[in-house]
Amino acid sequence: MLKVPNICDRVWQCLVKYALEPAHEATFKARSYGFRPGRSAHDCQKIVFSNLQSNHNGSTKRILELDIEKCFDRIDQFFLMSRIIAPQSIKTGIWKCLKSGTNPSYPDQGTPQGGVVSPLLANIALDGIEEIHPSLRYADDMVFFLKPNDNAQLILDKITNFLAIRGLNVKASKTRLVSATDGFDFLGWRFVVQKNGKFRSYPSMDNYKRFRGKVKEIVNNSNYGARLKAKKLAPIVRGWRNYHRYCKMDGSRFSLWYLNNRTFKVFLKEPKMNRYEAETLVKEAFPAVPYSENKHINVKGDKSPFDGDIVYWSERESKYYDGITAKALKKQNYTCGHCGLKFVGDERIHLHHINGKHSDWNAKNLLAIHQSCHQYHHMSKSES
Repeated sequence: MLKVPNICDRVWQCLVKYALEPAHEATFKARSYGFRPGRSAHDCQKIVFSNLQSNHNGSTKRILELDIEKCFDRIDQFFLMSRIIAPQSIKTGIWKCLKSGTNPSYPDQGTPQGGVVSPLLANIALDGIEEIHPSLRYADDMVFFLKPNDNAQLILDKITNFLAIRGLNVKASKTRLVSATDGFDFLGWRFVVQKNGKFRSYPSMDNYKRFRGKVKEIVNNSNYGARLKAKKLAPIVRGWRNYHRYCKMDGSRFSLWYLNNRTFKVFLKEPKMNRYEAETLVKEAFPAVPYSENKHINVKGDKSPFDGDIVYWSERESKYYDGITAKALKKQNYTCGHCGLKFVGDERIHLHHINGKHSDWNAKNLLAIHQSCHQYHHMSKSES
């Protein structure tokens, strides 16, 4: 019978993940980016650019795309346990997790379905596949960069043997060998090297269609008014534009001109809605996000947030902010204005108004502080 982990099991898995992650981050290879702290899909995007840009003869290269068939369901549990760095007491608990959330048809394979620790366990099992050939990996999705003289079949055989030891195999339907000039899709982007040798990346057609479907579903929903539609659209549009901020985003399609125009016409049809109000709401629904093609700065080599380099990670995490927040961070040398500690981890950075007037956005009145410090400041103030 399949046993589904309850909330206590998930909490335990989360604690185990916090215990295992620092030890394994010290051993993980540099070219894996999925489900790892301090790394993102944008790092993968920049690696593709570095390998296919014109001064690396990108137009002559080929790309071997592959996906692992049912990766989380088929990992050999005995092999996985042999790779885990942990005391025996923790290993015993992990073994029980593996046995409680897997497919009854394959009792010795797989990781807990939807488990908090499952992505980390998958990374532990797959670590090292990046050394077979120049490549990059995001969870179980991989691309290998082949020069004209590289033997694709030999590389694929090495990958197959590597996976077989772990109880896995390559998914044939998603394995392709393509020329860089023909282009390929990876992580929601389309990568292609033009005939003149210039590298380009832009949102893939599937990614754009899914995004457009979400926008149309909200715009065409008659149960929502224009103001509620704008409120619901803003985070979706901002998130999509932020994800693709290092792509080529000019042109009517990716600048969202057509969606913008269609939304304006729908808003304008509402009763008591004039052109000025409709234009204002459309601007709120489609917030602008600056983009700079291929300008993302990659994480250095095998750096990890657990390596003790607080200055590096504090400055790197702070660069995800722009505008007045970025100016405040630079002015404060990337330290919290309340507690004086560096900004490390996933905690958000808030802007605190020193004089208490939230309408005063003068730079001298703004202080970048931790979210928890901000909450503590106002909590203590209200109590006093």
